[in-house]
Amino acid sequence: MDFNLNEFLLAVSWALDFVETDILGIPLNHSKRVAYISLRMAEEIGMHPEEIFDLVSLALLHDNSISEKAIHDTLQNKNVDILNSIESCRNHCIVSEENLKNYPFLTNVEGVILYHHENYDGSGFFGKKGDSIPLMSQIISLADTLDLRFDLKNSYLKNRNKIISFVKANENKLFSSKLVDIFLKVSKNTSFWLDLKDEYVIRVLKSNVPSFSKNLSLEKIHDITKVFSKIIDSKSKFTLKHSYGLSLKASEMCDYYNKDKEEKLKLIIAADLHDLGKLAIPNSILDKDGKLTEKEFDIIRTHTYYTRIVLSEISGFEEITEWAANHHEKLDGSGYPFGKNNKQLDFNSRLMACLDIYQALTEERPYRKPMPHYKAIEILRQIADNGAIDSMIVNDINKVFSK
Repeated sequence: MDFNLNEFLLAVSWALDFVETDILGIPLNHSKRVAYISLRMAEEIGMHPEEIFDLVSLALLHDNSISEKAIHDTLQNKNVDILNSIESCRNHCIVSEENLKNYPFLTNVEGVILYHHENYDGSGFFGKKGDSIPLMSQIISLADTLDLRFDLKNSYLKNRNKIISFVKANENKLFSSKLVDIFLKVSKNTSFWLDLKDEYVIRVLKSNVPSFSKNLSLEKIHDITKVFSKIIDSKSKFTLKHSYGLSLKASEMCDYYNKDKEEKLKLIIAADLHDLGKLAIPNSILDKDGKLTEKEFDIIRTHTYYTRIVLSEISGFEEITEWAANHHEKLDGSGYPFGKNNKQLDFNSRLMACLDIYQALTEERPYRKPMPHYKAIEILRQIADNGAIDSMIVNDINKVFSK
């Protein structure tokens, strides 16, 4: 598949930004502001297009493990300030680096995410000092530090002078003299500060980041989506293996139906990403122990809409988008978010809807044990008898998973 790396990165970074906003309270588009500052500094340095692309990619994904660390702390009942806990914990650098080991970068970026919290004077997590810190790590660190400390999206009139003074004051402490000089050069332009506004930063990245596509096999794309499946599941303590389990069951059903390799992999990728929109849902709702209010359930219903919006930005994902985003649609038109009916839902959309329910019922949750197969099938048959899901697929699920 001709896989446009820019489209995929910007799409998934939008979803990841929601995680940081919800869990850490960081203003939306944090990763994009870090990416924008990194872009302008890389251009000033004279990096090659491939290096610029990788730097921006890493900036967009630098905190990809945030949800995993937050869930880890939640499960251990730690009473901590989550922002300070994560940003002062080197483990999130280790996990974020590991998550991206199979991503198709264009240059050698080993250690860039691992060392993105190192300080030039050696006072960072790993004690790296001076130019032993990868240059890309140094750039991301500077941009990340500024966006966490200052309101960059409103900085043109509000914080510009404070930011410049802060950068100068930390020369040869947090930042190298070289990067301080580079930042002072790029930040002289009025456009630099205005581009950081929410309404402009995405457009500027789309227009200025070098565009690259790679001819990747669906297996390679699945290596990438598996990472995001783990990130999605880690958003809530109630769904720690939901997408993973769904992808396994989708694979088994594809074998039962003798689907070809391409269709099978597309369905598995759709399962990986079907709940991508849940990254935009507040944890206060996802992790609620009691019954949801009608307003809260209305918010939950938006997640499949967001899944569609994000995935529809990726060329070649047309079928994957349909199968992922339709998993709460019903044959009788009672589903969400679009109220599609049996004439609008293809077989794989129907399959994904049935499997999503089955997976949810049979997986362990903190508040209940897994439901046995026979009980889950009883519930699926009741839903099918009401005309909401495909009864033939329910029977097939029973055949495959009753073993």
